[in-house]
Amino acid sequence: EVQLQASGGGLVQAGGSLRLSCAASGFRFVNYAIGWFRQAPGKEREGVSCISSSDDSTYYTDSVKGRFTVSGDNAKNTVYLQMNSLKPEDTAVYYCAAAQYLHEVMCGPSILGDGMDYWGQGTLVTVSS
Repeated sequence: EVQLQASGGGLVQAGGSLRLSCAASGFRFVNYAIGWFRQAPGKEREGVSCISSSDDSTYYTDSVKGRFTVSGDNAKNTVYLQMNSLKPEDTAVYYCAAAQYLHEVMCGPSILGDGMDYWGQGTLVTVSS
C-alpha cells in the first residue's frame, strides 16, 4: 500500500523559504503523480502543485507560480516542495497525496482535481507578516 509522510513545515517570516518533503513508498505502478495540497483555516483544500513519474512534468497553481518548485529524488523516494518568497497567505496545513495510473500521466490541473487515492499527514506552514 502506498504510504506518504510529509515533513518540513514550520514558522517563517514573509519573504522567507521552506522546503517540504514527502517520503513515498509502496507504489505498484510505474506511473503515478504526487500532488501537494494545502488547507488554510476556514478555507477549502487547494491543489498547489504536482509532479509525474511518467515524464517529470510539473504543474503549479497560479498563486505559487514562480515561487514554488516541486522536484523528486528517485533514489530517496522523496518529493520536495521548495517554497520561496513566502507570503502570509501561504499559511496552511500542507499535504502530499498520490494517485497511481495504468497509463502515462502528465501533471496538470485535472490531476489535482480528479482526486488522489493516498494521503499523507499534514505539515503546518505558518508565514508571519
